[in-house]
Amino acid sequence: MSVLQGILYEEPSAWLFLLVTVVMGGWAGWMAARGIARGWRPFWHCALALLLVAAAVRFIHYALFSGTLLSLHYYAVDAAVVMIIGAAGFRYTRTRQMTSQYRWLYEKTSPLTWRARAPAAGEVR
Repeated sequence: MSVLQGILYEEPSAWLFLLVTVVMGGWAGWMAARGIARGWRPFWHCALALLLVAAAVRFIHYALFSGTLLSLHYYAVDAAVVMIIGAAGFRYTRTRQMTSQYRWLYEKTSPLTWRARAPAAGEVR
């Protein structure tokens, strides 16, 4: 028995947690966040959608693997995982938008960040 069993997941195997919460829930969170970012909506719209994705993940644990449906503890764990992956997806998509649609104003500094471009020599802003 794993040390994290009962803290992060309630199933007898950590593989079920990884499959359902991290892989399936993370993918759904990434795609939901990506769609919201592509619509130029603010992050709080994304956060609400990701809470619903976390509820769907909790339902999958309940329906397929006899998990607890109404558990605040495990819902919070699922929501945290989905929020982290979804927030990264939102930020990744927003960075691509800003640096491709406004390439004269912004440059990518990492996959999740951008900054204002320095004015060219002799350019007035």
